[in-house]
Amino acid sequence: MATVIIHATVTLDGLMADVDGGVDWMFGLPSAPEDEIVVQRVMDQIGAIVGGANKTQTIEEGEQPYGGMLKVPVYLMTRREHSPIEKDGTIYTFVVDDLARAVASAKAAAGDKWVSLLGGQVSRACLQMGLVDEIHLDVVPVLLGDGISLFAGLGQRVNLERLETSGYASEAHLRYRVEH
Repeated sequence: MATVIIHATVTLDGLMADVDGGVDWMFGLPSAPEDEIVVQRVMDQIGAIVGGANKTQTIEEGEQPYGGMLKVPVYLMTRREHSPIEKDGTIYTFVVDDLARAVASAKAAAGDKWVSLLGGQVSRACLQMGLVDEIHLDVVPVLLGDGISLFAGLGQRVNLERLETSGYASEAHLRYRVEH
């Protein structure tokens, strides 16, 4: 059975993007081979993705989850019907206003692999609905001071059990189980 995870790179102050949605701060940091192994292990386990659609319901260059490196089904939340899109070997299915259905479809597609939730709004809603099994964060040594928070507005306490932590060149890799 699939495991539903929130997988994100965040700053030390818990931000996933700057105020304009930019993520340039993620790049150019020192890296060790062990960091790459941790990230690759997560990528190898992902069997499907759930995220939010852009306003035009297209898949623009640079918008593919994980840079388009994963060829797994992607389910995108939207407010209006749209036919699936195939781009570079990945099928993007649009799900109208039913996050639980999107997650269930992604779990079915992932088999016993992981379903990765992308974006703060989708991640928070899934936490509130009790759909999240684990949280995987790659924390970079940057303080932005202001930007888009991964968990701001969650509005409830969520207890976590630490499963794994590691840190090498610059990132800290944190893995928690959500206690239901």
